[in-house]
Amino acid sequence: MDQADSTINTGSIGDRGSVAGEAVYSRSVDGIVVLDAQGSEYEFPFLGGLNVPRPSFVDIDGDADLDLFVQEVTGELIFFENQGSTTEPRLKWRTDAYKSLDIGEWYRFIDIDGDGDQDLLAEKPYSYMALIHNEGTPADPVFVSPTDSLRDTRGVPIFSDRQNIPNVNDLDCDDRLDLFIGRVDGTVRHLEANAAIGSDVPLFAFKTDRFEEIEIVGELQGSKHGANTMTFYDYDADGDRDLFWGDFFEPGLLLIQNTGTCANPVLQNEPVPFPRNKATSTSGYNNAVFADLDGDQKDEMYMGVLGGAFNPNTTASDNFYRFEQGDRPGDYTLRSTRFLNGLDLGSESVPRFADLDGDGDQDLLLANKIDATNNSRSSVVVYTNTGSSQEPQFQQTDTLKLHGAFHLVPALGDLDDDGDLDMLVGSWSKGISFYRNDGDINNYDFVEVDLEYLKLTRGSNAYPTLVDVDADGDLDLVIGESSGEINFYRNEGTKEEPTFVLESDKIGGLDVGRRSAPSFADVDGDGVDEMIAGRDRGAPLVFEILSSTPLEFGPATDF
Repeated sequence: MDQADSTINTGSIGDRGSVAGEAVYSRSVDGIVVLDAQGSEYEFPFLGGLNVPRPSFVDIDGDADLDLFVQEVTGELIFFENQGSTTEPRLKWRTDAYKSLDIGEWYRFIDIDGDGDQDLLAEKPYSYMALIHNEGTPADPVFVSPTDSLRDTRGVPIFSDRQNIPNVNDLDCDDRLDLFIGRVDGTVRHLEANAAIGSDVPLFAFKTDRFEEIEIVGELQGSKHGANTMTFYDYDADGDRDLFWGDFFEPGLLLIQNTGTCANPVLQNEPVPFPRNKATSTSGYNNAVFADLDGDQKDEMYMGVLGGAFNPNTTASDNFYRFEQGDRPGDYTLRSTRFLNGLDLGSESVPRFADLDGDGDQDLLLANKIDATNNSRSSVVVYTNTGSSQEPQFQQTDTLKLHGAFHLVPALGDLDDDGDLDMLVGSWSKGISFYRNDGDINNYDFVEVDLEYLKLTRGSNAYPTLVDVDADGDLDLVIGESSGEINFYRNEGTKEEPTFVLESDKIGGLDVGRRSAPSFADVDGDGVDEMIAGRDRGAPLVFEILSSTPLEFGPATDF
């Protein structure tokens, strides 16, 4: 089956991870070199980007250096092992689902039983708290699924609004853990363990719903509450922990300085922006952690931007901040807004492969939902393959000048039989647009021809793919859409002048779930292409083509 963009989403570049017959795929975040527009190499090019990172640094394997955990989606914990040292860190991605732990909407590492290893607090259904106990060792953690919720001294499960991230630490230095739960009205609930650290798992006694009379009111006029997260850290090295507050309605990070002592904390100062020398400003809801990753005896500040009330799209790509500590307490200098540096065009990115320069290898196009630098449109960025088909290396070389629309999805194929690749572009609401390539096989020049080339019969988020389904020498058109159904337009014209005629707007009654994204490749090595259907949730589905006229598919199998 001839195909316009033959390696779309199939992992066939360089034939890595394949065997005779059916291909075998394994996830790699750094197996192919990718360079940005300035020629700098991405450290984690295919991590998948981050939208709402919630980081934590702990030594999970007992080797004296700090490893990194990041929560990005509900219920899963990304793990980066530090394969370097205490002074020269080298983070290596290991898994997107550490030990298959279900952490709900948030997590906190804490040695709750004082046995020297890290236990885990996490959200349970209905906003209760789960203690995931570590029954292993500091070097070899073994987390045991929780059998119960964390409870207060009355035996009642402790509740925490799921959008708020609580904190547990021994704030008053009495060898009993304190539990702090931010509330949606900007106040803080305080509970204290009924047993010393090192005892059995404690119960927590209620102390107050208005800890230190803290009440954070958001910056936006009329807003009095929102999601929040707390971090306690002794930023001024005076022996007591200060409070750092991130809020949905705050573009920055707030500091409440502890003017008391370790034994008698006093957190009644007015909140002030932090860092003290130059306050940061993001889309809001900032989650800060402090760690000395490089062993210079000065903790850095790392901040995940969860996105609040200040246009989250502006931080859809740059949302994992790293600050270096200065010489004075509270002075921090921003060093990076993308600590885990990789390909990241914001949310809902779409990769497509095609040989744009006629050199025999596949180049990469990446589209997105909304351009982070121009909120009125989506973008399509070109990464030219400067390597080869067997050893690809990509570098950003261009951003295509296309019409203003959201959720752009390019599909490439020679639609006028002149030897170069033309382009159809799907979008959120405008159906399919047509761009003719007025350049040549080596130098593309996409010219807008028709912004309303084809409209869906219903639905939105058109996801086009050009493929010669019936092997008649011209390209047909298969389109995914928001409903999860798949449209098929057969080319009743020629390879010089295509005429796409709707054959079905729901092929075979297929519905793969929201946001169907079809592509075609021979994934089982039988010489015949299958349809791979991506979707909003879950793994892609693979459909065997039973007939091309009419177009019929077999039952779905997992990719």
